[in-house]
Formats: sequence, C-alpha cells, structure tokens
Amino acid sequence: MKNLSNFLLTLVLGIILSLFFSWWAVMIAAFLSGAIVRLRNVATFFVPFLAIALFWIVNAWMLSSTNDFILAKKIAELLPLQGHVWLLLLVTGIIGGLAAGIAGVFGSQCRAFFAKEHE
Repeated sequence: MKNLSNFLLTLVLGIILSLFFSWWAVMIAAFLSGAIVRLRNVATFFVPFLAIALFWIVNAWMLSSTNDFILAKKIAELLPLQGHVWLLLLVTGIIGGLAAGIAGVFGSQCRAFFAKEHE
C-alpha cells in the first residue's frame, strides 16, 4: 500500500510541478514523496524511479507523436541508437528515473535523520 501511495504521490507531484518548473521538478516531487511516505530497502529508490520513468516516457511519446517523431528520429541518429525512437524514449525514462530515484532516497534519508534528531 505504501509503495502505491508513494508511486501515485510522486507521479501527481511530478506532473503538477513539471507544469511550472523545468526538468528538475521531478526531483522535488520524488524528494517530497520520499520524505512523506516511508518506504523500506530498495523500494525507496525504485518506486520514484518507476513513477518518473513512466511519466517521462509517456510525456516524451505524447510530445513526439504530434509531429510524427521527426525530431526524436534525428536525435536518435545523433546518439548511438541507430535511429530507434523507442530506445531514445527508454533512455529518456531511465535518466528521469535515476534523478527521481536518487532524490527519493535523499528524501527518505532526510526523514530518518530528522526523526532521529527529535528523539
């Protein structure tokens, strides 16, 4: 249950903050959700990772599909992806997921640090 609530909180905060801020808004969303909803072990990293990776992949696909992936195809040619747009979308999701996963771990660690400080 906590995994799902953290996933949804990260996803909703990421979508809302991305409307007003740049790419780093997903890190704020993951940090806040990691500080609010306590997760254990590897879920601390992977739940925000999956939430933001899914968000970035879907968002990149929606933005690119409106112009028939013209720019995405050109970028996939520049990078060592042999022009495969789906690989570019996957790399995009992994980059966003890594940023969110690290921020989620940091939020969880800050929560633990300040909880111990008040005991």
